[in-house]
Amino acid sequence: MNKPLRRIAIFCGLLVLALLIRDNWLQYVRADELNTHKLNRRVQIERYAHERGNIIVDGKAITGSVETDDTDFTYKRTYVNGPMWAPVTGYASQAYDANQLEKLEDGILSGNSDQLFFDRTMSMFTGDQKKGGNVVTTLNGKAQEAAFKGLGDKKGAVAAIDPKTGKILALASTPSYDPSSFAGYSAKDEKAWIALEKDKDKPKLNRALRETYPPGSTFKVLTAAAALEYGAIDDIDAPTDTPEPYILPGTRTPMVNHAGGCKNASLNEALRVSCNSVFAKLGDDVSRDKMVEMAERFGFNNPEIDTPVRAAASVYDKNMSRDGNAQSSIGQFNTAATPLQMAMVTAAIANDGRLMKPYMIDKLVSPNLDTIQQNDPEEMSRPISAENAQLLQQMMENVVENGTGGNAAISGVKVGGKTGTAQHGENNSKNPYAWFISYAKGDNGSPVAVAVVVEDSNARRDDISGGGLAAPIAKAVMKAVLDEQE
Repeated sequence: MNKPLRRIAIFCGLLVLALLIRDNWLQYVRADELNTHKLNRRVQIERYAHERGNIIVDGKAITGSVETDDTDFTYKRTYVNGPMWAPVTGYASQAYDANQLEKLEDGILSGNSDQLFFDRTMSMFTGDQKKGGNVVTTLNGKAQEAAFKGLGDKKGAVAAIDPKTGKILALASTPSYDPSSFAGYSAKDEKAWIALEKDKDKPKLNRALRETYPPGSTFKVLTAAAALEYGAIDDIDAPTDTPEPYILPGTRTPMVNHAGGCKNASLNEALRVSCNSVFAKLGDDVSRDKMVEMAERFGFNNPEIDTPVRAAASVYDKNMSRDGNAQSSIGQFNTAATPLQMAMVTAAIANDGRLMKPYMIDKLVSPNLDTIQQNDPEEMSRPISAENAQLLQQMMENVVENGTGGNAAISGVKVGGKTGTAQHGENNSKNPYAWFISYAKGDNGSPVAVAVVVEDSNARRDDISGGGLAAPIAKAVMKAVLDEQE
């Protein structure tokens, strides 16, 4: 071969080699990236080429699929009571992808998961249409309905947990939205999506998991836990040596009480009437670092709490001043918590000091209903001893029986709770948040712990309170769970 031909042959060989390298790069190295790329419509088209599996509550599907006339998308997602269940399901849209359970378990629901390889292979031989598997949740339908109806037209959220297992029983957020309204690819779906995106009330925000609020006086149960656990208090009925007024450390600012009888009040009495001064002083007595440690035992400052939908991190500031720590000890200043987080705090107390990892998927099943994956209860931490947890239960039950939480009382049932009214806005100018946390206790321990926050309401500012607005909602949720067990 002469020299020019040899050069041409080498050049052509290099081109072929480059083509092979490029082809393998695309097929193997970048395959996952390209498959999930937002501009790759083939993924969306294939996702809706067959019936999608369902999300199950109490043995019934709260999702579905319906055939369409679209040339690209054969099926469209549908939802039963969409606004009520949106904080659980999320959405699956032909035009706008998916989120929450619909996104996290897309492999099972679409039938494309490696866990369903055998089912897909068998379908090739039997000629059956490809189908997705199902996601069976831990949710309690009656509790969810009670939470959603209780919130009504108010902006807020509810989280309810089984303290013994960590199973999420209710997860409500209002205002909400109907995922069916933009599940397709039409101009109507686009209009619905744009309206939701522009809505100043953020109906697509999952307030139970993804919004943090100052927890107000509900946080006092955590401060009480720290005081007991670290030895600042050894008798819940003994005077706390709290002056009136109590001056925030390092300042000339008095801590304002909205209740009487707080001077030297015992821990039990201070929780019953919700004395700011007692708990601010206790937070300082315990120290910032110990308060941070206790908050983190309950789940604060953890950005990776997955249910499997990831919750926003609740915050207890690690670097604040002494006076900031005192204010944070009553749930103000820089303290912020999700409703899920406060339900976790309550659940740990109700479960004698054991905090179980919260989760909302019980199991994943194949199209033929074989169990692919079963989720079991898992202990997350033990923030307090059983003895101290039982003392906190005694105090929280006193709040409901004789204090500010009377609206959560259920006849014949032992209920523990704590009210909270959290100030917010510049100079506390906005309507406060109304909180209530509670648990109900039966013969075999507590089957439910609840956290409720009402972000705003039509009530006059002076009429907004955790006991007035949030406690009745918590009561309805607890009663729904208790009634199911009868």
